[in-house]
Amino acid sequence: MAAFIAENFRFLSLFFKSKDVMIFNGLVALGTVGSEELFSVMAFHCPCSPARNYIYGLAAIGVPALALFLIGVVWNNHTWNLVAECHKRGTKNFSAAATFLLFGSIMGRAAVAPVTWSVFSLLRGEAYICALSEFVQPASLDKFPAEYGAEALARFPCRDVPANLTKFRDEVTRRLKYESQLFGWLLIGIVAVLIFLTKCLKHCCSPLSYRQEAYWDQYRANEDKLFRRTAEVHSRVLAATNVKQFFGFVALDKEEKEMVQEFPVESAQPSPQWNAITGVYIYREDKGFPLYSRLHKWAKGVEGNGPSPEAHEMLFLAS
Repeated sequence: MAAFIAENFRFLSLFFKSKDVMIFNGLVALGTVGSEELFSVMAFHCPCSPARNYIYGLAAIGVPALALFLIGVVWNNHTWNLVAECHKRGTKNFSAAATFLLFGSIMGRAAVAPVTWSVFSLLRGEAYICALSEFVQPASLDKFPAEYGAEALARFPCRDVPANLTKFRDEVTRRLKYESQLFGWLLIGIVAVLIFLTKCLKHCCSPLSYRQEAYWDQYRANEDKLFRRTAEVHSRVLAATNVKQFFGFVALDKEEKEMVQEFPVESAQPSPQWNAITGVYIYREDKGFPLYSRLHKWAKGVEGNGPSPEAHEMLFLAS
């Protein structure tokens, strides 16, 4: 039973770490939709007060979107590769096109959750109605009582209105919800067009064939999986070696003993090697042969990150 659970856990782990960006973005979007629904039910309460409604409505849409955007930037590996690149090598080897592609990749992925949040907030319409109900012109409402003004309109989202204003509340709510949902559908359309154009541009400008791009994706996924697995074993064996040297012995279970015997580790990799395989990578060819990653470039002994007579670099960032 334990083995079955462990196997399923590994499957879920691999699924959520899938190299397929569309699946990952879909999971992010679904999680965001669930969070938005929970927020609307549990946390959204319009103050129904002039001036406060507008601030609260905008904050309900904008602040979570901003937080989700920042989280997306932090979780993106390209962000920290860029930080490492700037810290170790600077950006002198980057052209304007490469820099644009890199920032576009970071911002595009980070925008999935905030755009989803904004779209579903607009489609629900609650925050929009709360923010703009007080700005509805009473003159646009047929036979609206003259003695009521913005303060009465601001209370419409809370349904706490005099009986003679009930029909006006329904009309204002219907009008604002129409506007909110219209903006939501327009935002969906704009995002869909941008995604389509980006995909077309990527494939049109790519120096690689479709099959080579697919191979590159597979290579990066396999390299990352094997690197993480090997790094875990290497660090465990190195730790066991150092603990044994300190205490004179090390308490290992059967599996760990076999691991130590099968994979002897004498020392850690020096910092220059780590620096060489860390940072932003742009697709590169060396004498016509592709180099698919910084680790691949290091293994082939190719130095530097700028173009040279023997090595040609192409401005196509890994996705």
